[in-house]
Order: sequence, then C-alpha cells, then structure tokens
Amino acid sequence: MAHPTDSASNSTTSPPTGTLGHPNGRSAAPRVLIVDDDTIVAESLAEFLNREGYAAATCLSAPEALATLEKAEESEAGPFALALLDVTLQGMSGIELLREIGKRRLGVACVMLTGYGTIESAVEALRLGACDYLVKPVVDKELRLSLERAIRQRALLQENKTLRKQLDGRRGLETIVGSDHRMRKIYELIDAVAPSRTTVLMTGESGTGKSLIAHAIHKASPRAARPFIELSCGSIPETLLESELFGHVKGAFTGAHADKVGRFQAADGGTIFLDEINSASPAMQLKLLRVLQERKFEPVGSTQTVEVDARVILASNQPLETLVADGRFRQDLYYRINVVKIELPPLRDRVSDIPSLAAHFLQMHAAELGKQVVGFSPEATAALQRYAFPGNVRELANIVERAAVLSRRPTIELDDLPPQINGVEAPKLTISAAADDDAWTPMSLEEAMKEPERRIIQKALKANNFNRQKTAEQLGINRTTLYKRMKVLGMQPEDERAA
Repeated sequence: MAHPTDSASNSTTSPPTGTLGHPNGRSAAPRVLIVDDDTIVAESLAEFLNREGYAAATCLSAPEALATLEKAEESEAGPFALALLDVTLQGMSGIELLREIGKRRLGVACVMLTGYGTIESAVEALRLGACDYLVKPVVDKELRLSLERAIRQRALLQENKTLRKQLDGRRGLETIVGSDHRMRKIYELIDAVAPSRTTVLMTGESGTGKSLIAHAIHKASPRAARPFIELSCGSIPETLLESELFGHVKGAFTGAHADKVGRFQAADGGTIFLDEINSASPAMQLKLLRVLQERKFEPVGSTQTVEVDARVILASNQPLETLVADGRFRQDLYYRINVVKIELPPLRDRVSDIPSLAAHFLQMHAAELGKQVVGFSPEATAALQRYAFPGNVRELANIVERAAVLSRRPTIELDDLPPQINGVEAPKLTISAAADDDAWTPMSLEEAMKEPERRIIQKALKANNFNRQKTAEQLGINRTTLYKRMKVLGMQPEDERAA
C-alpha cells in the first residue's frame, strides 16, 4: 500500500477565499485528500489543487484514506478540510468510504468523483452527506466551484459544532419555559453558578419550579454525568430524615436490618437538592451545617466518618429571614447556605409567560395522549392569564393536562377549563329599578357588572399615569388583554384621560 503523497510544499498561490486552516493556525491552506486508485488521475488532481492554493495529498485506497484522515486529526499539519473520493475504488467503494467517514465523524467535507455517474449513486452519495457529485473528466471551473461550496459547507458545520458546544453549557435550560425578565435573570444566574461547587439557595412559593431549576444547574455543571439526588425534607418524618440523609448501619435502630447508604453519600461527585429545608428541625439543621462546612458526617449508629464531595442546592417555600428572626431557623446555617440566592417569582407575577407555558404543557400531554390538540382559543388564553394561580406552574400543568384529556376539539376552548378558570357566566337578569333613590336604567346583569370593571381600569390607568403596560401588570393581565377589555367596555383613549 502506497503512502499518501503530500505536495503542499509546492504551492505558491494564496489559499482560496474563506478557507479553513488548522484550528491553531499552523496551516493557512486547506488540506485536501484525493482518494483515487488511478495514480495518474490522483497526481494530476493534486497538482491542479496545489496551484489553486490548497494543500493536496493522495491515497490509492479507502482503508489508506481512513487511516490518513484519522492520523491527520492529531498531526502537526492539522485535519483535512476536504476529500475528493472516487466512487469506483477497488475493494471498499467510494460510497462505502463516504459512509464510514460519516460513522467515524471525521469532519471532512466530501466531493464524489466518478467516470460512470448514475442517478442512483448520486442520490445515495448526497444522502450520505457528500457536498457534491462530479463526473469525470472534471472541468477545472466546475471543480473549483464545487470545492468552494464544500469549504463553505464545512465552515457552517464547524460553526454549528461550536454553537452546540456553547449550548451544552446551557444543558437543562431547554426544559425551562419563560421569557419574562425575571426568568431571564435566573437563566443568567444558572450560567454563572453552574461551573462551580457554590451552594445555591432557592426561595419561592410551592409549585414555582425550584426542582426544575436545580436540575438545570446540575445538568449545566461539570457534575452532569454524576448523580442528581433530590429529597423533600418536609415529606420525610423527622425520625427518619437523618437516616435518609446520612444513612445508617445495621442495628442502629429497630427495623435497621441492613446497612443503608444515605442521600449525601449517593450524591458523591454529583449534586444533592434538599427541598423544603425550612421544615428541618434544629437538630437536623446543626447536622447539615457540619456537612456543609466540613463535607463529612457519620451514618446513624456508626462512628465511621464518611467524606463526600457533593454540590448542595437547597430550597425553601417560606422566607428564611423571617424564620431566623422568629428563632425557628439557625442563623449560622442561613448565612452558610445563603451564598447564591435565586428567588423564583410566582406565576401571577409573570403573566406574559402563561401562554408559552400552557402551550408547552399542552404539547407534552397531547403527545402522551396521542391527541391532535394544537393550541388554545383566545378566550381560553385570556382566562388563564386572568387567573391568579395559587398553585403556580404546577397548578397550570395540572389544568392543561385536564383540558387535554377532556377536549374533543383541535383547540382548548373556555369550557374545557375548570370552573375556577373559565368564569362561568351567570344567567342574564333584567333589573328595572334600583333599591335606593338613584334612577336605574334597565339592563342585564352582564351590562351592570361592566361598570365596576370600567371604574377599576380607569383608576388603575390614572394611578400609573396612563401607562398601559404598567396598568396591565398591576391588574395581573397582559397588555393585549387590557386592550380587549377596554374595547369590550367601550372605553376610548379620551376616556382614560377623563378618569
């Protein structure tokens, strides 16, 4: 088997515009590997490419080409940018070689050459990732254009690889939905804290997504391949919590029939997330303080000290500052865990995210149910945005799941939502006179109810200096909904100033 011939040293012309050299700049000219079992053809192509400003090398077989491409990845000259592959190679064909290059992800752009072109082989080559398919004898201009296209395609592939690496640093965020400015700040915090071992404290009402954020921090960290262990301290009886966290040895207490590894030890090298830390007893708080400070503990009933390297993320659904002031949470533990604090807003404070969250949950549940439910009607969306969601994102997810199960239409309508959401209208009643001395114009109850709403909106507009965005946020709706309500209520721009 002949060794590849590299004639790059004979090149005297400038490299093609937009070419890719070696990543660290050792070679400005793109390297091209010519794979053809006809020596004369291979050397002729190499001579032409060197004149064009490439650095050409030749191989006479597919196995030789694969070995050359793999060695080039670590070579001083750098990897090959392009490969010209003859389709009719002896042994392993050019098409088979192309398929193998793709399997090994060698990152080289391939152009196929053949003296006997067929539509079937061309289609197969392009399907396997070839940039082009040329029939011999190749016209110089045609080859030149084909190589330039291949260079551009490889540049795009390399750019995509770079973007994927950048996105890998944000692993986990793909499961978090929301573009509210508060959520964008949280994304920035996740990016900032993920690479370190810094303790993170999350606060917020139940159902705001603290577990999801903890997962995102773990997945974006260097510990992503290690365990993520989650425990809700409020769900475990106080008598069992210590054993759950630190494990126990056989015979430590009644029912301890065997040694048990605790959650901290299971999370060694990874991340442990302790939710509802506010429910831990003072004695447990003291034990947690030692683990956080010394990274060591003793299992229940044991004198053997266990050391762990676990990143700790904690969450509380009550304000710890208040608990500290009331003497229900250790001050020293609070200062120890309050290194980086992430405050998750309730859903009622991020009304603009409700449509995207609802759409996300609907897509998920519709796929599970095998139903073609594609979205929400404007009325249903508006109703969701008016609702206060005391259960936050968790409640929204349950409401959307219920709607997806019950709906028989391609969109979720107002009557698919539960009564507390859809605001079932009362029957229209006609009132002929008021009970007091004021005169009353006969109207339906629906019309009568509009007047208080009109006054509320007018007062809110006046309080916010007629800023509709601020008014909408204060009323717990989005600006579009405010516009619609004003239209329904017959409010004109001049009515705002007259408030």
